[in-house]
Amino acid sequence: MAKTAARGGRSKVAIAGSNRKRPLAQVAANAANPVVAGTPAPELETIFDYVRHAAARLKRARVVFAHGTTDPVAEAAFLVGEAMRLHPDEVEPQAARRVPKAAGKRILDWIEQRIATRKPAAYLANRMYMRGLSFYVDERVIVPRSFIGEILDSHFGGDEVLRLRDPETITRVLDLCTGSGCLAILAARAFPNATVDATDLSAGALAVAARNVHEHGLDGRIQLAQGDLFAAVKNKRYDLIISNPPYVDAKGMAGLPRECLAEPRMAFDGGAEGIDLVRRIIDGAESYLAPAGGLLCEVGRCKPAIEKAYPQADLLWLDTEESEGEVFWIEAVRLKRRDG
Repeated sequence: MAKTAARGGRSKVAIAGSNRKRPLAQVAANAANPVVAGTPAPELETIFDYVRHAAARLKRARVVFAHGTTDPVAEAAFLVGEAMRLHPDEVEPQAARRVPKAAGKRILDWIEQRIATRKPAAYLANRMYMRGLSFYVDERVIVPRSFIGEILDSHFGGDEVLRLRDPETITRVLDLCTGSGCLAILAARAFPNATVDATDLSAGALAVAARNVHEHGLDGRIQLAQGDLFAAVKNKRYDLIISNPPYVDAKGMAGLPRECLAEPRMAFDGGAEGIDLVRRIIDGAESYLAPAGGLLCEVGRCKPAIEKAYPQADLLWLDTEESEGEVFWIEAVRLKRRDG
C-alpha cells in the first residue's frame, strides 16, 4: 500500500515564534536556561513563551514520548493548548497570544506533574486527539494511538489491491478491544451508512467509550458491548472488522517505560510472543465476516511471530506514514482458505 499523505497515530507540532520565523523545536533545543520549576517569570507571557519553557523542562527531564507526541515541543504545545482550550491546530497561529494567570499556573503544574509522576500528558489533561478529533481519556483506557486511524481516514489509501467496496456500501463494522472508542468513532465517520459494534472486556473502558460516543453524537450508530472479543456479538456478520488489540510480548512488557506503566496492563499484554489475542482474532474472524468482508488488525512489531504462526495465510501488510508492516489486512475469502 502506498503511504498516504495524511499523518496518523502521532503528531509533531512546530510553532513559529513571535519574533523569529523558525520551528519552536529549534528554539527549544537551544534553550539552556529554562525558568526554575514552578516559578512564573516575567518572560512567560505568551503561548510561545510557555511552550518554549515547557519543552525545555521536558527535554531536561528526559521523559518518554509515547502517547501521541514524539518530542518535547509537541508535548509542550499539547499541554499549553489544553490549558488554553485550543485545538492543536490552533496553537501555532496563536503563538503570540497572552496566557492568563490561571492557565499559566495550570501549564506549570502539569509540566511538573508530568516530570514527577511520568504520567502521560493525556491523562493530566484528560484529552487526546486522533486524526484531528478530540477524545476524553483517563487511566481506565490506554491513551489512543493507532495507525488504523490513518488507514480508515484515507479509505485504505485508494489501494485497489484491498478491493474495499465503496465506503457508502459498508453498513456493518465491528471494533474489537475498543478501549476509548476512538477507532469505532473514526470508522463511523469514515463509513457514513455503517452501524458499529464496539466491544471490550473492561467495563471501565466502555464507560470512557460511551462518553466519547456521546460527545461525538454517535449514540444511534455505535453500540458498545462488554465481552471477550467476539463473545459479545454472537450470530452477527460484518463488512469490516477492525482491532488494535494488546500485542506487547513478554520482553516488551518487562521493559515498558514508566509512562506506559500508568496505562492498563491488559491493554498491552499480548502474551509470550505478543500474539495471544491476535491469534484468537484471526481464528475467529471468518465466522463473523460477511462473504465480501475483511479484517484490519494492528499488531505492532509482531509480524515475524504472526507469519511464523500462519505461514499459509495471505496477509497483506500495510504501511502508513509512520509505520511499516504493523497493520495487516485479510479478506474473508482468504481467511477461509488459509491453512495456519
